[in-house]
Amino acid sequence: MRNSPYPLYELPFIRDLKDMLAQKESQMPESVAFTYAKGHGHIEEKIYHAFFCEVNALGTWMHYQGIKGKHVAIIGENSYEWLLAFFAIINGGNVAVPIDKELPKEEVTFLLQKADVTAVFCSKAYRELVEDLEQFSVFSMSDMADYIEEGQQHIAHGNMAYVNYEIDRKRMCCIMFTSGTSGASKGVMLSHESIAEDINGSCRLFVLKGNTIALLPFHHAFGLVVGVFMVFHYGYTIYINKSLKNVQKGLQIAKPQTMFLVPLFVETFHRQIWESAKKDGRDKVLRRMMKFSDILLRIGIDIREKCFASVHKALGGELQYIISGGAGIGTQYIQEFRSWGVEILNGYGTTECSPCAAVNRNFYHKDGTVGLPVPNAKVKIAEDGEVLIQGSIVMLGYYKDAEATAEVLKDGWYATGDLGMLDEDGFLTLTGRKKNLIILSNGENVSPEELEADFLKDEAVQEVLVYEKEGMIVAEIYPRNDFPWNDIPWEGLQKGNCADKEEYFHNLQKQINRNRPLYKQIGKVLLRDTEFAKNTSKKIIRYQK
Repeated sequence: MRNSPYPLYELPFIRDLKDMLAQKESQMPESVAFTYAKGHGHIEEKIYHAFFCEVNALGTWMHYQGIKGKHVAIIGENSYEWLLAFFAIINGGNVAVPIDKELPKEEVTFLLQKADVTAVFCSKAYRELVEDLEQFSVFSMSDMADYIEEGQQHIAHGNMAYVNYEIDRKRMCCIMFTSGTSGASKGVMLSHESIAEDINGSCRLFVLKGNTIALLPFHHAFGLVVGVFMVFHYGYTIYINKSLKNVQKGLQIAKPQTMFLVPLFVETFHRQIWESAKKDGRDKVLRRMMKFSDILLRIGIDIREKCFASVHKALGGELQYIISGGAGIGTQYIQEFRSWGVEILNGYGTTECSPCAAVNRNFYHKDGTVGLPVPNAKVKIAEDGEVLIQGSIVMLGYYKDAEATAEVLKDGWYATGDLGMLDEDGFLTLTGRKKNLIILSNGENVSPEELEADFLKDEAVQEVLVYEKEGMIVAEIYPRNDFPWNDIPWEGLQKGNCADKEEYFHNLQKQINRNRPLYKQIGKVLLRDTEFAKNTSKKIIRYQK
């Protein structure tokens, strides 16, 4: 149960994503790279050799169609075809533009135009997003087998231009749009170098020892680079989960050793585990078992796998790690999953950093932090507390937005907009967003995320947003609908009506204020009966309360 420094992991260096693909074809051609459901209960398998050949065939077909040096969008649900399209695009000198399938048609059209897209690969389910758009050549992912067959024929006849194409790792290969919570999306320009170096560096901090399941959307850097490319580099199988409706079934098929998730997924799994335990009348027993197991673990006796077999079964049966990123996660989730035998390792990144900038290690981690910076990047804290990052993982800039680029790239450092601190061991802790700071009339600065974290520790809080209103710090809370109000822990509370909730959260407010200096105390708590508005990454949009 080591939790101390140890040497970095060593994996083969990859120069670019074409090199990564070629290495796997050479080293383990018959190993299974991807699995996915293909109707009527059939699970399709794709070995590295097949993927390598199909990428080359699709890329050759694209070149034959005149798609060279173009910007090509991909729109659709997670699928094997989506990944084929991405690799085929970027490994032949084109620029991939992943688009969020959940966006309205008007915004999709705007982003396609903003990124100078000329061709689109689209799945059948989202064809309507690009219907009637004559300025784009639209290719259906449903017809990809035909494109591949045609490409294979061209290769057989000696057309090796795509296969032999040499990558310029410094040039842009991808435009990924940010999903901001307080402003318009910006097109982040990533190169083969930035993505490959992020894979090289991150894999030295964390090592994978088993298969995984891809749950996060591929149009996000975390879901694609961390959830797919890094696993591909490790050489393990990725089960492609196409729909969130089939997550439980997918877990049983994939039996993941590691999952890459945003906190919303962790919270959902956590809630389902406790709901199942309560339904079966085992919730109190589960609490006692966790306490007993934790005591034994402190003296080196690990009984978690046997004691919490039902929890592990619900998560596929072999889960050891969850890499959590995209937003902050409460330490209570980390501690409870650890009690069950699953280690949650918090990480940190931004699309602008390709995306991983820091992560806790398998056997060296600190709760409440986002881990250690990736080895091939430098992290420092500015005088105002902002986290600055420098290195090959940093983006080229924002597409056709020199002003926005100049605002964040200064003297070779990327200004993240996040506030944080580095401890004596080099672990990074985030304390909030610079632009979200509440500046009080007395000159004091308050990070709303810091106060929100205190509220989120309470099981009755589903969502919370802290902001300033008329000189007062307000906490607006969306309570958990399924919270057992009849088991309210404070004495003297009346039970069974709406006023009880108000009293509950008034007491919670007092409890939190008790540990805070006066200027950081919550002046008012507001309750709401609907969730906060969110972007497609499921992050609360702060300016739309």
